[in-house]
Amino acid sequence: MSDTGQPVSEFKSKSGFKRIFSAVFYSIDGFRAAWKHEHAFRQELMIAVPGIVIALFLPVTALERLALIAVLLLVLIIELINSAIEAVVDRVSLDRNPLSKNAKDLGSAAVMLSFLLALATWGIIVSPLIVW
Repeated sequence: MSDTGQPVSEFKSKSGFKRIFSAVFYSIDGFRAAWKHEHAFRQELMIAVPGIVIALFLPVTALERLALIAVLLLVLIIELINSAIEAVVDRVSLDRNPLSKNAKDLGSAAVMLSFLLALATWGIIVSPLIVW
């Protein structure tokens, strides 16, 4: 129990350097799980990594370069959150339920919006560099 009388998970971290150290390893475990179990994450990573390399060499301003890289990372971040939502929904129940469907569909919509933002950002920044 916490000071407020609310139950606290035994897995909840404490504080200090041990928490920070543990968080790094939990994050690495999360990336491994995403790579191993999430096909969409692997696909998006296969787009993001070359995109980041390309962005590093494009003749654009530092702020434009940051935007090109940031939107690619945003797609990965949103995909990780979507995968977490799907895992929790599946953990609660594998039964078909309209609320479960909504949760999964909303996560998917968030991924799609981040992808469209990435496409728009790349289109706006890179299109002037292309000789038509």
